[in-house]
Amino acid sequence: MTKVQTLRVENLSKTYGEKELFTKLNFLINEHDRLGLIGVNGTGKSSLLNVLAGLDQADQGELIKPNDYRIAYLRQQPQLNPTSSIMEAVFSGAAPIFKITQEYERIAAAYGEQPDNKKIEQKYLTIEAKMNQLDAWDAESQVKTILTQLQITDLQRKISELSGGQVKRVGLAQVLIQDPDLLILDEPTNQLDFSSISWLEEYLNSFKGALLVVTHDRYFLDRVAKKIIELDHGQLYSYLGNYHDYVRQKATRLENEAEIQHKQKQLYQKELAWMRHGAKARSTKQQARINRFETLKENLPADQADDQVDLALGQQRLGKKVIELKKADLQLSGQKIIDQFSLLIQAGQRIGITGKNGAGKSSFLNLLAGRLPLAAGELIIGSTVKLGYYQQQFEKLPQDLRVIDYLKKIAQQVTDQAGNTLSITQLLERFLFPRYMHGILIRKLSGGEQRRLYLLKILMQQPNVLLLDEPTNDLDIQTLTILEDYLADFQGTVITVSHDRYFLDKVAKRLLIFNGNGQIKLFDGKLTDYLQQKPKAKSHVSTAKTTIKKNSSTEKQPTAKKTKLTYAEKIEFKQLETDIDQLEHKKSTINQQMTEIAASDYGKLAELQQQLDQLDQQIEQKMTRWEELSQYA
Repeated sequence: MTKVQTLRVENLSKTYGEKELFTKLNFLINEHDRLGLIGVNGTGKSSLLNVLAGLDQADQGELIKPNDYRIAYLRQQPQLNPTSSIMEAVFSGAAPIFKITQEYERIAAAYGEQPDNKKIEQKYLTIEAKMNQLDAWDAESQVKTILTQLQITDLQRKISELSGGQVKRVGLAQVLIQDPDLLILDEPTNQLDFSSISWLEEYLNSFKGALLVVTHDRYFLDRVAKKIIELDHGQLYSYLGNYHDYVRQKATRLENEAEIQHKQKQLYQKELAWMRHGAKARSTKQQARINRFETLKENLPADQADDQVDLALGQQRLGKKVIELKKADLQLSGQKIIDQFSLLIQAGQRIGITGKNGAGKSSFLNLLAGRLPLAAGELIIGSTVKLGYYQQQFEKLPQDLRVIDYLKKIAQQVTDQAGNTLSITQLLERFLFPRYMHGILIRKLSGGEQRRLYLLKILMQQPNVLLLDEPTNDLDIQTLTILEDYLADFQGTVITVSHDRYFLDKVAKRLLIFNGNGQIKLFDGKLTDYLQQKPKAKSHVSTAKTTIKKNSSTEKQPTAKKTKLTYAEKIEFKQLETDIDQLEHKKSTINQQMTEIAASDYGKLAELQQQLDQLDQQIEQKMTRWEELSQYA
């Protein structure tokens, strides 16, 4: 009988100081689950991951799992020995494959020195059998392949010599090689470039175990997650599907909860509208899901409209010319950042800066902010410019100051574009700080909550030019949605460094691509358009060859292109939507049944898991056919 590797969480509760993070959580992580965990910073996501991974104890409740259940956990800040080399650090983990590999190397060395020692020979034969059992012989080459895909090539470097982003990638390689029953990843895409993220998405989609991931990268959630669980005010809410499905279902849930502020509901509807019309960087299947929900009705109540707080804050007038660089050179530690670079930035522009890690993107923002001098050339700042600069490494907030007093040092109140007065209390609530948090000390905030407070401080200064350096790192999705909503109404200029594809697609209309060694490419358009350039170029070559062939007298005329559904296909298309909904409902029912079965009843769990796998296969087949027909519907 197949043993099902399932983790059951029962009545889990955890407090941090006076704050109750979560209360009596109950859920099940099945084999092959793909779970995305989201929630506002400070709600306890990392604490929950630490409890699941066994690094922390819950105040109440229990985790029920088989004795041989293996968990691999990538923390936001991996704990690696700074004196170890990269390869030593990867193999220093506690997973069986690492212990066996290290033990094999030790015994093999001893056996090489004493080949006639029968006791050592027996140890060698035993460890060799274990290596075969775990298929550990290729572990080193697998690690090297993973590190190469994550842009780590000098494997003898010490951990102490690496940047924070490089350490995170080494930690990622360490957990990926373990082949666990449950893989837990906390913000795995932070500081990964686009090719590495794309590789990681493919890797995880072929991963055989269960996956639980915390990330702000909404495209990543769309491609990897099949269920979203949201930690909100100490409770978990489950949504079947990826991030787009979550947005749709969350908007509906908020409609039905009268106590939720109208502005929050409106934000989710805006997010859903953008998902329908603006998101391009997704596979055919995910695009089909967007189209499938195109007919969703928007019926938000309007009776609470007066309670919303508009963050279209007032600002000084901004002249046409904002910032200009003329034949500018910038070098740091012998590395070229910009080389004879000229650029005119004008009022209202939305510029995204992305490219290779270490190419100098943050240094470029520091240059624009006047914090780095040019080696040559000229930097001209418009006389009407009032800069607001959100930095990756932001100032240390005064830990013994209360939240509301920190902002009152900036202003007692601010005005919006219409001249209306907004209180500090209103702004804090709009940025997800409920009233009970206004009087607490800053030191009691989580790291993410402190970043959110720092962001609000910058916006309160009412700049007309915003410099944003990796604003998506360590900010939760809900805060990013609020920031994107603010930027949509912002009348000034925005220049942002980011590796977040979703954020750049929503915010930037022009790109500066930093390729290293002072080479910068200017691209007008969205990031997804830029990333799709290479496939388009291949298509163009193919089209040119076809055109040449058409000039041949022997070439047959092309058949008429299909443009619409037949009557029978229309009936089939409509039935497919019904079938898919019914299958997904069956999945939900089976998941619920699995949560109600004792963890020791492996026979029943295996039977239900088999049913889930069959349902997934049926949904996959029907979705494939639905996609074929949807382009003509």
